[in-house]
Amino acid sequence: MHNNKPEVEATRLVEETELGGRKPTDWTRWVILGLAVGWSVFQVWATWVGSLDQLFFRAAHLAFAFALVFLVYPFNRRSRRDRIPLFDWVLGITATLSAGYVMWQYKEMIEIRGGLANQTDLIVGSVTILMLLLAGWRSLGPAMPVITVVFMLFALTGPQGLFQGQLPGALGQLHAGVQWRSLVSQLFMNASDSIWGTPIGVAARTVFVFVLFGAILERAGAGKWFTDLAFSVLGGVRGGPAKASIVSSALTGVVSGSSISNVVTSGTFTIPAMRRAGYSAEKAGAVEVAASSNGQLMPPVMGAAAFIMADFLGIPYSALVLMAIVPALLAYTTLFILVDLEAVKLGLKGLPKSELPRFWPTFRAGLHYVFPLAYLLYALLIVEMSPERAALNTIFLMIGVALLQELYRAQRSGQGIVSGLRSFARIVIEGFANGARNMVGIAIATGLAGIIIAVVLITNIGFGLTDLLQTLSGGNLLVALFLAQLISLVLGMGLPTTANYVVMASLVVPVITRIAEQNGIDYGSLTFSGIEVPILKIVAHMFAFYFGIMADSTPPVALAAYAASAIAKGEPFRTGVQGFVYELRTALLAYMVFFNPGLLLIGVESVLEGGRIITTALLGLTAFSAATLGYLLGKANWLQRLLYLVAALMLMPNNPSTEIVGLGMMALALGWQWWARRALAR
Repeated sequence: MHNNKPEVEATRLVEETELGGRKPTDWTRWVILGLAVGWSVFQVWATWVGSLDQLFFRAAHLAFAFALVFLVYPFNRRSRRDRIPLFDWVLGITATLSAGYVMWQYKEMIEIRGGLANQTDLIVGSVTILMLLLAGWRSLGPAMPVITVVFMLFALTGPQGLFQGQLPGALGQLHAGVQWRSLVSQLFMNASDSIWGTPIGVAARTVFVFVLFGAILERAGAGKWFTDLAFSVLGGVRGGPAKASIVSSALTGVVSGSSISNVVTSGTFTIPAMRRAGYSAEKAGAVEVAASSNGQLMPPVMGAAAFIMADFLGIPYSALVLMAIVPALLAYTTLFILVDLEAVKLGLKGLPKSELPRFWPTFRAGLHYVFPLAYLLYALLIVEMSPERAALNTIFLMIGVALLQELYRAQRSGQGIVSGLRSFARIVIEGFANGARNMVGIAIATGLAGIIIAVVLITNIGFGLTDLLQTLSGGNLLVALFLAQLISLVLGMGLPTTANYVVMASLVVPVITRIAEQNGIDYGSLTFSGIEVPILKIVAHMFAFYFGIMADSTPPVALAAYAASAIAKGEPFRTGVQGFVYELRTALLAYMVFFNPGLLLIGVESVLEGGRIITTALLGLTAFSAATLGYLLGKANWLQRLLYLVAALMLMPNNPSTEIVGLGMMALALGWQWWARRALAR
């Protein structure tokens, strides 16, 4: 039966993209629930034990994902949602057994056969690769599997490859090429640069427990509390619902690495309120898209890509969290300013107090949600506990908080302890199930990303790409960065954030790092546990990360925009375009971080210096927002907008000379607008 409620449509979209859209009505729903809860229990146990062989652990992680993906993700939109076809059972069992083979044979594969596939390994490895591609098509869409197949075909070309002579001219000579057995040995038998490499290792070891914590916290009611708290403070000011949306999305982003689920969690409440305050359907949806997408910038949980980045860089995750704080706050502060300007421009007001929750009762009602979050920050930043152990301890603490919450609510309502225990059990079981189902797409994406990374290493394609970008950019770093930005945005049309970042980190980051070095950029290095990490490498990865975040708001395939437009009853494409315009300040922030490592608190020697760096960055982002919105002190003409844009670019690097020019141009544009207002007033 069709349901016209917009939040139902948005929830359906989230279920289809992140949880799988299938909801069997027969006994098989219990199989899905058992597998999902079982996966979460296994991950908690494995993290607690901490001594499982890494290849075994990663294979088990993918086996659970395989078991679920073909059961919960239908073949296409026309497939039935209320039952699981026999063919999907066959695919699910085949895929799970292929990963189970690695769990059974992992010691022999590495220690006895030395990573060289025998005939059985070749067959099972080929099946595993095929199942991974099919699982990716179901859970992620066609883009990621197609890109992976293109990389694999490229590895099979070359003078010694399976498809030798298939590429014309110099393309066919870029690398030696490999046969299918060699490729399978690398992708299936290798414990590091393969399907079982760093991306899926980080997902299994670290990402899962953070996602699980977020799922339990959300199921306990924290998401609604964040939204109610933001509305109680900001709902009554001009453009209040939009500002409340930003704050609630920032708070939700602290524990959620998913922009789409963030849209539905807070957008169900904020978007209708924005519509009542006078925002158009597209603008209301776009504000929520921008706010939710930036949730992936917010420490301590910045999505799977951030954990993978820390592993790629070889730095502690706690260090990455500290580096990310200032850019995240700048992104949300600028969005707050932009929304305020939009409210002034449109003449919008806030909601009446009668429609808003009262602050103190709301604050007290959810204060207990702060304790697990505070502990997580304490464990990561003060104690410097490993991320997975900190998240695991926080899960246990959150379960205890949920138990006390439900017992208190049951006692207060007079329903008794048994009712409270039932409600608590429901929160834990559904939290465990949702956490696992949220991880299916991440597990599959990281497995495919491992294939891409392996092919990059086999073929040394990075060197060829360096020459290509060097030629296209003429050696100009800004042009090279702009080309890298375009690549990321094009990839973002079909890839989720994590996959986008991994592809960019594997292919493009080494290229822009080399070009930057050729342009004389050397920021020095930082030392972590005796290992030196170039700062240039860190800012290059952050550049790729920020543009990867824009994947969910990049038209035409902007899934967050589709969810937001479903709630707002707006047009999805226009919502996506407007959200992309709001998100452009994230693009400028990526350039700012690349040219000014001080925004990551790197090399900042005093509070005064840090204050100057942050203030000039905020002014630059504000000027950029004025240029894109066409409004600051009033409506800006094209020349004033150009002045604001140039001012923003001048304030981008950490250079006192360009900062003076940028501040002067911004002052000129502001003075011009102020004078024009005075003249009109007369």
